[in-house]
Amino acid sequence: MSNNTDMKRLTRLSAILLQLQTKRIVNSTDLAEKFGLSVRTIYRDIRALEQIGIPIASLEGKGYSLAEGYKIPPIMFTEQEANALIMAGQLVSLNKDSSLISFYKEALDKVKAVLSYTAKDKIELLSKRVAVSPASLKQSTSNSLSSIQNALTSFAVLRIAYQAEGKNESIERFIEPFAFYYSMEQHWTLIAFCRLRNDFRMFRLDRIKTVYPTDLKFPAHQLNLQDYLQEKEKKFISPDKQLS
Repeated sequence: MSNNTDMKRLTRLSAILLQLQTKRIVNSTDLAEKFGLSVRTIYRDIRALEQIGIPIASLEGKGYSLAEGYKIPPIMFTEQEANALIMAGQLVSLNKDSSLISFYKEALDKVKAVLSYTAKDKIELLSKRVAVSPASLKQSTSNSLSSIQNALTSFAVLRIAYQAEGKNESIERFIEPFAFYYSMEQHWTLIAFCRLRNDFRMFRLDRIKTVYPTDLKFPAHQLNLQDYLQEKEKKFISPDKQLS
């Protein structure tokens, strides 16, 4: 086997390991399609990873996953990947959600921690050479995105206090978070099932004044996000108007 072939396989094994690290279950058919290989080759790769001590659990009829509790050492980021995160950070700041910005900065610090000294110097330079127009920073702020994200992925009902445009008092709703959407009005919007209206509604994040977690759970919605958005765009209604 040539050195070039060895390197290609090593790269592929690393990529498979990354998939196992980032996904709960990985199936051989998906891996075969991703790398343009046969399922049999993927089986051999999985065995090779097992032989070097990676505890991979085989879930009959589902696929593979890393054994519960196993932690892989941090993966080194390339300079290009770190640069992409620096640029993405400016887009995060446009969102103006304080919780998201805080968690993004913490995540970026962890990325910087595993970079080489040279790469650290370079991304520090890049971070000082990227700016956002001051006009973009005049949007209203929010601080609830992270807690709503958690509720969305945990299928947890939230009680929110929401202040619609032109209203002096907040309205209270029990909602089932479904998706996030950056609207035509240039605001982050939460699409959620409103239990009062028994239908899906859009809530601007900067108008959600308070989020109260509940112990209530809801089943996963079968709604297709793209179909919903296409239908909404045909007859666009401002999030504030649709709540009345």
